[in-house]
Amino acid sequence: MADAERRAAYLGVLGIDHWVLRRAPAPVLAPAPAPESPMPLSGWAALESDVRDCRRCGLHQGRTQAVFGAGDRAADWMIVGGAPDEDGDRQGLPFAGAAGQLLDAMLGAIGLSRDAVFIAGALRCRPPGDRDVRVDEIAQCRDHLLQQVAMVRPRIIVAFGPVAAQGLLGTAVSRDGPLDGLRGSVHRFGVNTPVVVTYHPAALLCSPGDKRKAWEDLKFARQVHAGLEPIRG
Repeated sequence: MADAERRAAYLGVLGIDHWVLRRAPAPVLAPAPAPESPMPLSGWAALESDVRDCRRCGLHQGRTQAVFGAGDRAADWMIVGGAPDEDGDRQGLPFAGAAGQLLDAMLGAIGLSRDAVFIAGALRCRPPGDRDVRVDEIAQCRDHLLQQVAMVRPRIIVAFGPVAAQGLLGTAVSRDGPLDGLRGSVHRFGVNTPVVVTYHPAALLCSPGDKRKAWEDLKFARQVHAGLEPIRG
């Protein structure tokens, strides 16, 4: 399948018809400076072991396995979700099941794939019965997320859903509350890493009418990554 046809198929999954992606001339970006001291492989191994054996909160008691993350560990794009669902807990992968399939389509719509990004979660263990995540659980897991961001060193982070936004930005958003106050702006993680907030794929499966808004967010993120002045609308 040609690239144009593949992208049209992805946009079809998002419920968007007859869109033509306007491509502005990409700016010439200087290469990112190399780290002064590259992170040794043992750093990842140590973090994976810490996540696998974590007992910081009570969620470890009911998990099948902790979900560490997956993808390119030197990616430009980092994708952050909330907590693992039943499929993620069983498979040990972030964004598994139907929500993961929709995430794949959303990434494909802007020319990305799972292999080209690093995907992690604000939490590593599934809450029992997929109940709402507690603030203290996000706080207990945040150190693992901070370490992953520091090791990947992404150019941009996309936060999918309120739990991801709270884990990255420390901004309290209810699970069922609107994200409109966070969408459409460039937030900052640390000093230099831009963060764009959008809907979680699981929420879009429940509210398909928000898919068009999510598409606007993805285009916005693509502009931010390209170094262009973001323009909404």
